[in-house]
Amino acid sequence: MEEFPTNTNTKQTENLDEPPNSRLFVVTSRSITEDELRESFSVYGDIHGVWVVKDKQTKESKGIAYVKFAKSSQACLAMEEMHGRVLVEGTKPVKVFIAQSRSSTRHRDVEDEELTRIFVMIPKSFSEEDLKDTFKEYGDIEYCVIIKNKSTGESKGLGYVRYYKPSQAAIAIENCDKTYRAILAEPRTKAPVTEDYSGGTSRGDYSGGGGGGSDSSNQYAFPMADHGNYPAIDYRSSVDFTCCLMMSTRAALSQEQVFALFDLIPGMEYCELQRDAYGMNKGHALIRYANLGSSFYAREKLNGFEYPPGNRLSVNFVDDGEDRSSPIGRMAVQFVTTQMMSAPWNGPSSSQSMKPSFPISPMLRIQTDVNLPPLKKLAPPDSKAKERLFVVFSPSPLPPDVLEDVFCRYGSLIEVHLVPGRKVGYMKYSEKQCADDAMAALHGQVVNGVKMKVMLADPPREESHKRPRNF
Repeated sequence: MEEFPTNTNTKQTENLDEPPNSRLFVVTSRSITEDELRESFSVYGDIHGVWVVKDKQTKESKGIAYVKFAKSSQACLAMEEMHGRVLVEGTKPVKVFIAQSRSSTRHRDVEDEELTRIFVMIPKSFSEEDLKDTFKEYGDIEYCVIIKNKSTGESKGLGYVRYYKPSQAAIAIENCDKTYRAILAEPRTKAPVTEDYSGGTSRGDYSGGGGGGSDSSNQYAFPMADHGNYPAIDYRSSVDFTCCLMMSTRAALSQEQVFALFDLIPGMEYCELQRDAYGMNKGHALIRYANLGSSFYAREKLNGFEYPPGNRLSVNFVDDGEDRSSPIGRMAVQFVTTQMMSAPWNGPSSSQSMKPSFPISPMLRIQTDVNLPPLKKLAPPDSKAKERLFVVFSPSPLPPDVLEDVFCRYGSLIEVHLVPGRKVGYMKYSEKQCADDAMAALHGQVVNGVKMKVMLADPPREESHKRPRNF
């Protein structure tokens, strides 16, 4: 729970999320003070408040703080520049994230990718070059897309601009002409549908303007009164399941890395990294499988997977030229769709043919940007637990052997326990310092594409009418 000092201005506390994404969540050393945080972060903008979260009993810092800026662009710039920096000599590097809205019901932090793409309303006469020329003054643009009517090919007067940095997107929203009604394009949290683009590979990982999220606290949604004045947006697409996939990456992957990753799924026939006329990596790769089952499985497993850690892959179906309009072709697609949709991806498969084995090479067993210590032996199973960590996983729990591999490296790990049917687990340690070290190093980190929130577990309730908890 966030704690704020009693002398905090009431009006400021009420407006901590105004404007949106203007508050930072900082993981730092417990010795860092509010004054030191303010001095370090004030170079990036006007600070409205700094709060160090303290233990209610001891009044000591928990090593967590919040920094509120006047503008989203200032907070984003501070996040980009300060993440991984050492504030005071002898202390650990800080971790800096955009804090969730205080009214948010989501159980995850704000991702950088959620902050780099904006949704705009433009004249229907605009070309993609016009769109890029209009918004390039605010930062380096990764791509621009104009939404077009699928039947007529005419512009719908809507477009997307994706920047390389969150601060650039925030500056564009704050400073562009208000007639463009620029907002952040909210990530999609519902069905995996794709956008209607004018050409090239479709990008299906986001939806625009508040049309795809369930977070009622979204500050960037269109005003309700204005909905009737603008054309409705159709995000649905009729992209079929095919044997061909297009992978997009923002990191510079080699042909060998892409091949090794997609070759984990049996049936790969073709894999080629796309290059321009000068031999430069375009950030796309074309992969073809021998059957629909393998391509569907590869897309389900690798779309959104972080490889290397921090680089989220986008994997989507592309037209493979096959004619599936015949009754037999339609039956084949329907069969694969039904079987794959009903397969429990994280549990035992009801059909071995629908869930091929997924051999993980040593190189890919643990993928994370955390500098992990060497492996250490587990503590004896009958050791007394002096500290327990509570871990929340997103989107799903890691396998127990991987968790044991990661958490044992900080010493004195007794055992790992995953709560059946839930995305949480407990790590039991025989030494408190080892648990504290693991929590400090792993909280908020991504391992094998799974984000972990690592916290101290509540002590077991000591009630005479209940059996003592083991976890």
